[in-house]
Amino acid sequence: MSRVPPLPPGQWPAGMAQALAAAYRPENPRHPLPPQDASSPKGLNALGVLAHHPELTVAYNQLIRHALYFSTITPRQRELLVLRVAHVRGSAYEWAQHVYQAGVAGMSLDEIARVRFGPEADGWDPLERALLSAADELVATATVADETYAVLSKSLDTQQLMDVVFIVGAYEVFAMAMRTFGVELDDDLMPYV
Repeated sequence: MSRVPPLPPGQWPAGMAQALAAAYRPENPRHPLPPQDASSPKGLNALGVLAHHPELTVAYNQLIRHALYFSTITPRQRELLVLRVAHVRGSAYEWAQHVYQAGVAGMSLDEIARVRFGPEADGWDPLERALLSAADELVATATVADETYAVLSKSLDTQQLMDVVFIVGAYEVFAMAMRTFGVELDDDLMPYV
């Protein structure tokens, strides 16, 4: 049961819907926007909890907007990081949302499932293995180990390395919030658990 009951969209404070649209449907994104149709999960329970604090939501969504649409790493690389954080933190809500996002980014169901086994699983290329290791290390110790950083820095430039750290941090915060507030999965996210 949710500790903070989600507000239905009709009860959101003034400006909340517009703020979300600006964050999640930006103009001129670097990465493609996900499809927005009847089959797309909406994540209304998470948004309904965030609607209790619009100012915080707007601020946090600036970082998420960058992570989703303007980061210098690829959508696939981003989803490897987010899914790993969701798995390590046991955030079913975050996991379900990003199983969908990973599919949009072109990841197969087998690759998504393999994220649960982490960097040691067979099939990752060296950069993907290092990204998964970086997520594990950042969550565990708040730093990337020298060996992992060396592998990442062979393929990623400074801005990309920064995006890796900030994406992990942004989704670490989201996992904390979803778990702490007991946000229940929406029906439209259930197929992605």
